[in-house]
Amino acid sequence: MTAVGAERGVRTARTARRTPGRTPPHLRHERALLRTGLRYVAGMDEVGRGSLAGPVSVGVVVVDAATRSAPRGVADSKLLTPAAREALLPALGRWGVARAVGHASADEIDARGIVAALRLAGTRALRSVLEVVDRVDAVVLDGSHDWLTPPEPDLFGTQDDLFAQAQAWEPPTVHLKVKADRSCASVAAASVLAKCERDAIMVRHAVDHPAFGWHENKGYAAPEHLAALREHGPTVLHRRSWRLPTPQEVPADPAGPGWAVDPLLPDAEPDATP
Repeated sequence: MTAVGAERGVRTARTARRTPGRTPPHLRHERALLRTGLRYVAGMDEVGRGSLAGPVSVGVVVVDAATRSAPRGVADSKLLTPAAREALLPALGRWGVARAVGHASADEIDARGIVAALRLAGTRALRSVLEVVDRVDAVVLDGSHDWLTPPEPDLFGTQDDLFAQAQAWEPPTVHLKVKADRSCASVAAASVLAKCERDAIMVRHAVDHPAFGWHENKGYAAPEHLAALREHGPTVLHRRSWRLPTPQEVPADPAGPGWAVDPLLPDAEPDATP
């Protein structure tokens, strides 16, 4: 990114902070948990759940009682332009105690399902931060569904070895908070890190698969992506267990009967930004 582009990104991020009626993300929720005697609290968020291709990615940012307020401009990644997100990366790389992004591939999504793949990606992110800190006491998870805690029994063993080396402590307790990516600074920061890293992955893959427009749509169901699927069929990076358009499929007429009766994707939550 050029200096001019970086500065433009910073200005965009600052504008997001100053929008009337929108309170910037803060650490009040995390600090309340830390005051109960916890040492490390992590914010966690996912990106790519509703994409047709590429991984699902989970960001995690760990804070402690000494962590200062988040860098200026931090917000839910969906509220920021790509330039603003990229401009935040240097500051986010220095903020908090530890940070990481974990991924689960399209093949793993096909084999395990999207919820188990989210758990796998989140587990990988936690494993990375456990190389920096000796434990994570609690995780603030965006949303109303705990996809991180494994069911009993954990059929896939995704977390069986994650905490094996930790002595005398349990996996972190998950605290659900709806729209945590807009109110909790650690979760917002995690969303930005995950979004930037996943976007970069899709841009790299776009070089080998230019017809699908991944450099712009990042694997989501944009018109040019759907058209390319109908023309060329899926790649090895597509989630083949999902109902993807096929070369034989005729696009539905938006004005005709049955339009949008069946969802394209199960459990899809499309990202609002390219």
